[in-house]
Amino acid sequence: MSDLFSLFADLVAHLADLLDPVFHGSATAAAIVVFTACVRLLVLPLSRASARGQKARAKLSPRIAELRKKHAKNPERLQKAVLELHREEKVSPLSGCLPSLFQLPAFFLLYQLFSGGDAGALLDHTLGSAPLGGRWMDALADGGLFGAPGLVYLALFVIVAAVATFNYGRTKRQMAATPLVPDGDQQVPGMGAITKAMPLMSFMTLVTVAVVPLAAALYVVTSMTWSAVERAVLYRDMPHGAPLPAAAG
Repeated sequence: MSDLFSLFADLVAHLADLLDPVFHGSATAAAIVVFTACVRLLVLPLSRASARGQKARAKLSPRIAELRKKHAKNPERLQKAVLELHREEKVSPLSGCLPSLFQLPAFFLLYQLFSGGDAGALLDHTLGSAPLGGRWMDALADGGLFGAPGLVYLALFVIVAAVATFNYGRTKRQMAATPLVPDGDQQVPGMGAITKAMPLMSFMTLVTVAVVPLAAALYVVTSMTWSAVERAVLYRDMPHGAPLPAAAG
């Protein structure tokens, strides 16, 4: 595992060296943003496949409505019929989770690298005045909410809040147009609770940014912003955009 961290640290360091003429002291932070963009490009085929699946699922809404009427007094039969319909049409209600799941290893690497001391000299690098290995509580202790490090986090919080608000509106409208769970009967166990919480999941990113090392927070914010733009493009021909996947970002 230490060899993996060393390899990853070297990759970030090389990216930072390439970006140093432009970003100078914040080159490592810029390298993390570029790394995040590369990860998102790698999972783009999965995101496109997820979009196709979501559009196919939306087209099934009239047939699901018919099944709901047919099995109104038999919830178990309704659940089975809906699952069979999804299977016949090769549509998965959970397909939107895959792009987020495939990003977790990259986030884990950044988190461990900048919180476990394996980053070496990278820990000395900053974004503005905020160390990449530091957290929001460290910034508050070093100048308070409006100190130089604190302002870096405030900027990230503003970006997250803006993107989360954008996602919230799109998700609420899409879920109203093509509900995941018909009349409270769960197509998949636990899906009802996920559906209710889904529009608010983006706002939980505020907590993540506050508690993880700044390097990992940069990954999360960049990936979240990328996701919002990606959905706006991939789902542009749907009436109200697309709901968020179960794992935010």
